[in-house]
Formats: sequence, C-alpha cells, structure tokens
Amino acid sequence: MEKPVGVLFGIAAFVAWGFLPAYWKQMLVVSPVEILCHRIVWSCVFLSGIITLQRRWPEVRGIIKNPLVVKRLCLSTMLIGFNWFVYIWAVNSARVVETSLGYYMTPMINVVLGFLFLGEKFNRLQGVAILFALTGVMYSLIAYGSLPAFALALSLSFALYGFARKKISAAPLPGLLVETMILFIPAFAYIVFKVSCNDSYFLKQSGLTFWMLGSGLATSLPLLWFAAAAKRLNLSTIGILQYLAPSIAFGLGVFVYKEPFNFHTLITFACIWTGVVFYTRGAYTKMSVIGRTKVM
Repeated sequence: MEKPVGVLFGIAAFVAWGFLPAYWKQMLVVSPVEILCHRIVWSCVFLSGIITLQRRWPEVRGIIKNPLVVKRLCLSTMLIGFNWFVYIWAVNSARVVETSLGYYMTPMINVVLGFLFLGEKFNRLQGVAILFALTGVMYSLIAYGSLPAFALALSLSFALYGFARKKISAAPLPGLLVETMILFIPAFAYIVFKVSCNDSYFLKQSGLTFWMLGSGLATSLPLLWFAAAAKRLNLSTIGILQYLAPSIAFGLGVFVYKEPFNFHTLITFACIWTGVVFYTRGAYTKMSVIGRTKVM
C-alpha cells in the first residue's frame, strides 16, 4: 500500500529537479566544466556524510572490493558525468526548454532499451507513445534542418545510465558515491588548477563560492528524496510524478527565461506531450494487469 509520505518525497524530488536550471543559472559566468567539477567534488563530500550517518560504509567497501562491479560503475560514471555536463551546458546556453524536451522523452527511450536489450515487452499504448516521440524528433529535423542535440544527448545518456545501473549489483546511494569517487581526483585537480592559476571565481567571490559548494547538496538531496519515495510508491505513481520535473523546467524556460518558443517548437512538443499521455496510460494499464495477475 502506498504511503502519503512517499508521495511527498516524490513531489519534493521531482520539483527540486524541475527547478534545478534556476540553480545553474546562478553561475552563468562559470564554465560548464568547472561547475561540473564542483558538482562532482561536493556531491562526493555530501554523500560521504550521508553514508557515514547511515553507517553504510561496509556496502561501499563491498562495491570497491568487487573489480567487475567497479569496472561497470566506471562506465555508468562516464554516462552520468556526460549527462551532468550536457545539462549544465544546455541550461547556461539558454536551452532550458530543450532540456525539458529531453526528459519528456527519456521514459520512452527506456522502454525501447528494455525491449532491445532486456527482452521486455511494451503494450500497444506504449508503442503509440514511442511513435509520437519519434514523430516529434523528425518534425524538428525537418523544420530546423537539425536534430534537438541537447534533448537527445540528455535523454539517451540518462536512459543508458539507468540501463547500466540496472545491470550493476550496487545499491543506489553507495553506488552513486563510488561513481563520484571515481571522478573525484580529476575533478578536484581541475579545481585546484583553476584556483592556482587565479582563473576561478571559487574562494574569490563569496556568492559564487556559496553556489559552487551547494552544488553537491542540490545534486544529492533530490536523490535521497527519490530513494525514499521509491521505497513507498508503486512504479506507476513514480512514472506519473516524473513529468513534474520537465514540466517545471519547460515553464521556467518559456515564462521566466523567455526562451524562444515558436510554432515549430510547439508542434514538436505537442507530439512529445501526446506521446507522454499514451505512455502514462500504457504504463498504468501494464501495472494494472500485473496487479490483477498477482491477485489471481
């Protein structure tokens, strides 16, 4: 049975992710690479504190002692690092609307990956959703002569990251800590290099230093809320809540940051939104069938 507190945790996580562009916008003068490095370093520090409080270091040591798991986590680390970099780059390049498009498409790409590599089946409604998403991307290609690169990079990298983590026997929180630990040394070295060359705002401007330090909290806290929600909610409920994040980002891009939103963009989003409706309905139907099967 679902618990109301689970819904609150879920809403908190996806709302926080939805407003994340507003956080990165506070560091427009900082390069995406440096922001990424701070995000990695301070996420590692923050997660280490959480792991200490939860007394879960034995889980972390168990992961590190398994060479196969570490090798696989290196791959997932590259994917999530790339995703974080593209997201920061897109937001600070006035492409918030396009990032929302990417995360609207991600669940449908997950379905395709599950079908191709995990032998999972999708129902008719989910198939229609995928067709609408593909139509939206193709319309964008025809209308603009190019693909929505940021959207596709974000959706593909995050979907592949989810697929990779699904194949790795590591709990979400300890696994994420190990991922940030893998990138910690090069990220920390880059920060030290920038500071030593007097080419960084870190420790020079208190406001920007605050936002850089807080990037670990902004990254990790929603993940903790999501983990708490996942323990208490059905997948169908999480599937519906997940669209809060791109919807908020879309609103920020159009109404707050005044990014261009013309007729062609509207058609692309209309296709994706229609796909979202079919996907959500299909996912709900699939969960209902599974539920009835378990009862029988």
